[in-house]
Parts: sequence; structure tokens; C-alpha cells
Amino acid sequence: MNRFPPALSRGVAQVTDSALGPYQTAVIRIGFSLTWLLFLLREFPHRQELYGPDGPWSRDLAEQLVAANGAFTPLLWADGRAWFETVYALAVLCAFLLLLGWRTRTMSVLFMVGVLGLQNRSVFMGDGGDNVLHLMSIYLVFTRCGRVWSLDARRAATTRARGARPRDRVGPVLWGGLGLLLLLATLTGRMDGDRFVPVLLWTVWAAQALWWLVGRRARTAQPRILLDVVANVVHNGALLVIMAEACLIYATAGWYKVQGSRWQDGTAVHYPLHLEYFSPWPALAELLSASGTMVMLVTYGTVAVQVAFPFTLFNRRVKNVLLAFMILEHAVIAVVLGLPFFSLAMIAADAVFLPTSFLRRLGGLAARARGRPRPRGGAAAPVPGRRTPDGRSAGGAPAEASPAPGGPPGPHP
Repeated sequence: MNRFPPALSRGVAQVTDSALGPYQTAVIRIGFSLTWLLFLLREFPHRQELYGPDGPWSRDLAEQLVAANGAFTPLLWADGRAWFETVYALAVLCAFLLLLGWRTRTMSVLFMVGVLGLQNRSVFMGDGGDNVLHLMSIYLVFTRCGRVWSLDARRAATTRARGARPRDRVGPVLWGGLGLLLLLATLTGRMDGDRFVPVLLWTVWAAQALWWLVGRRARTAQPRILLDVVANVVHNGALLVIMAEACLIYATAGWYKVQGSRWQDGTAVHYPLHLEYFSPWPALAELLSASGTMVMLVTYGTVAVQVAFPFTLFNRRVKNVLLAFMILEHAVIAVVLGLPFFSLAMIAADAVFLPTSFLRRLGGLAARARGRPRPRGGAAAPVPGRRTPDGRSAGGAPAEASPAPGGPPGPHP
């Protein structure tokens, strides 16, 4: 006899049986990896001055700051230009592979290492979007962000179509090599200054090792289903944290603006439009600032939307209208104020609130543009690994035999 209310039982079943928001997490993965990749490529000619040995923030200053705050950065593990170039090139490569969704579990971890390693080396580089990217790179590690729109999802679909049990050889080799490097870094004391990142890296590595062992050695489906439930709960918790983080950013920004006199009299929007640093298109900035009514609408509209947005999550239609306004506002900021990477980071964070129906239609348009046939009836393709009440995956194969993107047989964390 079920002692819990039906609504509570359905909610618990939904949280444990599936990774919620697969399209939203895929967009977040694509958005932040693309933002970081474009930033690294854009600043490639200036990389030595930004994060390398030629920068004004010297190695000695970086070591003092890292010793004080315990930040994680592999750039300080060795001196010399060769080590810096290696770390920078790996950061670019991992961002590109995460964008494609190749071995997303591995690439999400290496993506986080690249972001933290470069940003913690020179903490004063960035325009505000780097803080969002810093946090989201950590949250992405806990999500199953390769369920759709990724090379992992394509490989899983191909394996299901063949009806064969997946046999992954690249995943174990990749994680084994990374485990050896992590062990060497730990034994040589490279991670003594930081506590959170080493614990996180070892936890993820141990979890993946357990996943591989259970997938290969378990004689029944129960251990695999249990691990799949744990992975879903962790994913859904991380997704909730991402949503709360986005709401917190807008709420705090809006309430601080309310208290500032610059936002009350409109000068907070007027002044940046006349600063040379924030005016890549002076004629456009002059056109926008010439109308006092326009400046007033932008000023008070920005504050109102940021303060109200967290409360509109209870009304889907109002939320979608404000979400579209914020995305448009960030696009205007990218062009008018010359802050493309800040705007891309914020738009990627906003994407967690996009409706699933809209994202599915967007995916359908992209598929037709590539010449791929759309599923019959216009329905979206099933999300790999989602279990139905009879214990089978949405793709038709048993849940315990669903392919593991970037990992061993069995459902992937």
C-alpha cells in the first residue's frame, strides 16, 4: 500500500527515473563550451599577456594569491612557455569536443579544469561573464548533458538500432590514462593548495570506475538501475542549482540596481554608451542615447525584468515573454557595448528556462537543414536511457543495456 500522496509519488518517480531537461542541459553544454572556445580563439594572439608568463599579473603574484585563497590552477604546476602552451591548447581542444558532445563525461571534467586553470591564473581578466562560466563549468560535471544533440547520443542511437550490447574500449582507456595523471599530480603534491577540486576529480573518477565495474561484472540489472537512479538524482539536483543560480544572478543584480541612484536617474545606461571602451559602434551608441525616452525605457525596463523574473517562473507565459526580452537585451549588449562573451555566457545561462517544445522544434529545423528525416508524426526522437514503467528504455532496449556515452556498458551517469 502506498502511504505517500499520489502527486509526491509521481514527483519522486520522475526525479529518479529520468534525467530531466535533456534539451536544456544540451543547450547549456553547447552554449558555455562555445563561449569559452570563441574566447580562447579570439584571445589566442594575446594569450601570453592574459594568462601566460608575459602578463602583468606575474607568476609570483599568482602564486601568492593561490596560496591565500586555495584556488586550483595547473598553470602553476610548472614554469616555462611550453607548459602554458600545452594547457592552453588542451583547453581549446576540450571545449571543442564538449561542444560536439564527444565523451561528454570526460570532456565536462577536462572543460572545468581548463576554465578554472586559466581563470584562476589571472583573476582580473574578464568582463563578468567569466564568473558565470566559472560556476557553470563546475555544475556541468554533475549533469548528463550529452543525452541529446551530441556525438554520444548519435553513437548510442546507432548501437540501439543494431540491437547489440555496446562495447566501449575508448572510454576505459581514456579514464585509465586520466586516472594515472591524477594520481601522479596528487602524489607529487601539485594539488595540496586546493581541496575542493581534487576531491571532486577523485570522486568523479571513482564513480566512473564503479560504473564500469558494475556494467561488466554485475549479473543482474538491479545494480545498474540503482546507479542510473543515483545519476538521475545528481543530474536533476545540478539542474536545479543552475536554475537557482540564474535566478540569483538576476535577483541580486535587479535589487542592487533599485538601490542605486544611477539607475534611478537613467545615467547608468547613458554613461556607458559614451565611454570609448564600451563603444565599438559610436554612431549606434549616439543614436540610442539621443532619445531620453529610449534611455528611460531601457533603464526601468531592465530593472523591472531582473527583479520580476524569479517570480514569473510560476507562470509559463509571462516567464517566456521576460526570457525573450532578456535574451534580446543581452544580444543588444553584445553589439552596442562590445561585450560578446559576457552576453553569450548569460544567454547560455538563460537557456535553462527555454521551453522543451521550442527546443525540439529548433532541433527539428536543424535536422531538416542538414537533410536528415524527421521522425514520423512530427514527434521528437526519444531521449536515450529514459526508463518506462516496464523497465525498458525509451528507445526500446532494456534500460540496463542502454549505451553509455563516453563510458562502459550500461546507463551513463
